[in-house]
Amino acid sequence: MTWEAWFTSVVVIGVLFGLIRNFSPVAVLFGGLAVLMTAGALTGSERLPSATALVAGFGNPALITVGLLFIVAAGLVHTGAMTLITEPILGRPKRLLSAQTRLLLPACGLSVFTNNTPMVAMFLPVVDDLARRSHLPPSRLFLPFNHATILGGLCSLLGTSTNLVVNGLVQHQTDLGSLNLFDPVWVGVPVALVGLGYILVMSPRLLPDNRAAISVDDDPRRYTAEVTVEPGGPLVGRTIEKAGLRHLPGLFLAEIDRDGQVLSAVAPTEVLHSGDRLVFAGVVDSVVDLYRIRGIQPATDQVFKLGAPRSQRCLVEAVVSNDCAVTGTSIREGRFRTKYDAVVIAVARGRHHLGGKIGDIVLQPGDTLLLETHPSFLERQRNARDFFLVSRVENSTPRRHHKAFIALATLAGMVLLAATGVLDMLNAALLAAGVIVVTGCVTGGEARRSVDWPVLLVIGAAFGIGKALETSGTAAVVANGLIDFAGAEPWLVLFAVYAVTMLATELITNNAAAVLVFPIALAAASALGVSFMPFIIVIMIAASCGFATPFGYQTNMMVYGPGGYRFADYLRFGLPLNLLVMAVAVALTPLVWPF
Repeated sequence: MTWEAWFTSVVVIGVLFGLIRNFSPVAVLFGGLAVLMTAGALTGSERLPSATALVAGFGNPALITVGLLFIVAAGLVHTGAMTLITEPILGRPKRLLSAQTRLLLPACGLSVFTNNTPMVAMFLPVVDDLARRSHLPPSRLFLPFNHATILGGLCSLLGTSTNLVVNGLVQHQTDLGSLNLFDPVWVGVPVALVGLGYILVMSPRLLPDNRAAISVDDDPRRYTAEVTVEPGGPLVGRTIEKAGLRHLPGLFLAEIDRDGQVLSAVAPTEVLHSGDRLVFAGVVDSVVDLYRIRGIQPATDQVFKLGAPRSQRCLVEAVVSNDCAVTGTSIREGRFRTKYDAVVIAVARGRHHLGGKIGDIVLQPGDTLLLETHPSFLERQRNARDFFLVSRVENSTPRRHHKAFIALATLAGMVLLAATGVLDMLNAALLAAGVIVVTGCVTGGEARRSVDWPVLLVIGAAFGIGKALETSGTAAVVANGLIDFAGAEPWLVLFAVYAVTMLATELITNNAAAVLVFPIALAAASALGVSFMPFIIVIMIAASCGFATPFGYQTNMMVYGPGGYRFADYLRFGLPLNLLVMAVAVALTPLVWPF
């Protein structure tokens, strides 16, 4: 080995060590790039890539495509389009197997057509809501759901950022051209089916029963909130049960006001009428969820008199002080909206249920108000004397339900254009993201915030590290070692490539592992004189299927907190799944893509 190969190896080992120690992936990979770049500049060696080559990965079409897919996914969330897809499928399951089946199958299927990283981000509140409504341990839903999206993502180039990254490498480093959108499906589907079977059978045995120590019912605040059934909306003619208004966690339907007639002790079979005024009592999170339901609208028309469009508003909690201008008067008589440019949509007074209409409630010091307003309200009132405490409710911008079908049509059009080859994936994703923003499914600010920038930075930096492995000759040395170890038998070399990729994925990140192993596999296939396609497929699968550690795949960490997991949970549940997927993939891939 040349000194450049040794030097690059030391840098890569340092990068791996930093990532194993759970240092910031962005900092560690950028540190590795800086060391390689500096060494190349000082020595002038041609075996170390130039600064331009090291940062060329940040302009890779695959990386840009991943960023654009985050924006497309945000459009599905902010318009409530995701609810249109999931609500009829999830229903109200009572048992774990039923809940997992209803959740995992659609999540796996949807991940074929959209990137699984934003898919997990979109589904986190859906999974949490399912666990709460069904009274099931979230620890037995989040990780199975996460693994299902990974398995579904194996079946297309769109499904996982790893596949996009590997396809980008294929375009730049081989003469194979670009892979077709559904080329991975022939191996991906069998792997996904075997993996889903394992999850459904083994998750109740291997995952802990982590239930929340504090229930939503322990929240001392009980808001009284009013909503109406939208005239001509999707809830008209449906029962309370079918409309999903009976099992909202921490929320109780107190009464229905129908044309002046008050119905109390509402039965689940009660049919909703157009214009019904529904009075709920419950915690803030469930009130926010209530306002996201399609067919529900605020009971007060004051909401529609605020200056800012609803797409620019948020929900704010504010505690009334003794000096508040409307203390001692009703919300309506005190002209709350006129004074504060905010509308009260719910009021909490400890655990007491406040009867009557929201506008008739006489405010007292200490009352907590849930307001719909512009974010500027926070700056205006943060240091004012009218309220003791003012805080924004996160992710509370009202859903743009009237744009849901635009978001769905955009997603379908993007997939269709890419699948038929009319446009390449970057072009289709760019067009779809543009439509999402231009049509108002998301604002420009929401689009920017929806992009997971650290993920993109890690991918771009990993391209540079991979380029150094190739240019320095390190990849060729490792490839020869693999061939010697495997006895020059293509099937054994394929197994070794999968094992190395899987190990690298568990220790670092999926995209970094794919980029690092790709040149090694390319050199191994070239030395053996065999087709590179089987190696491409197993790298895609191995680099995505990092189930045994929280940092094996970027979405693993996203469910770590919500599921209440420990490192041992990932290892106990994920390691057998790793080995099972490896056996199926290595056995099947050469049959579909011969050497």
